[in-house]
Amino acid sequence: MWFPVLLVSVAVPAYAAPFTLFPKAGHLASPDGRFEVRDVDLREPGSEFSGIFHALWLVETANGRSRKLCEYVGVAAVAWSEKDGLMVTQYMNKKTSRALVFATTSTQEPVVLDVPTLIQMVPVELRPALRENDHEFVEASRLEGEIFYVQVWGYGQHDRNGFHWNCEYNLGTGNLNCEAKNKSAGQTAR
Repeated sequence: MWFPVLLVSVAVPAYAAPFTLFPKAGHLASPDGRFEVRDVDLREPGSEFSGIFHALWLVETANGRSRKLCEYVGVAAVAWSEKDGLMVTQYMNKKTSRALVFATTSTQEPVVLDVPTLIQMVPVELRPALRENDHEFVEASRLEGEIFYVQVWGYGQHDRNGFHWNCEYNLGTGNLNCEAKNKSAGQTAR
């Protein structure tokens, strides 16, 4: 007796690593096991700020050497890239986030893409979306070679129905290219 077989294929790019949410995850090992990202609670007694501050640390599993990557409040989404790069989206509060790229094999400063940085990089006609809305998010998507892909989206007074850009940042040249997700309403930033 023959039974029909239904095959379902989902197209997922091989380069898109899943993001893990911190502090809930606590740790995330690199694909090759050489590194691990760990979360550490930082309690600041007597601070004017309330809540728990966290720090992400990069640990070499072979020798235990570690270095602090960044501090954050709330939630951070973390993923490994194909070549030991580490992508982080820090949700600063309920209204904004920023995307970072860390090199695991060097102690150089991370690449940080946030709203103030993007305001300086996008064409003048796109700047009101970043200046005049009160919710703007920059989220890491993936890292392929020298290209750091981020999603920039938001809403508020200027864009009541929201805006959404797919952006590519070249780590080598520092060039940014953003394209509106909805092509009919979009503009391109170069």
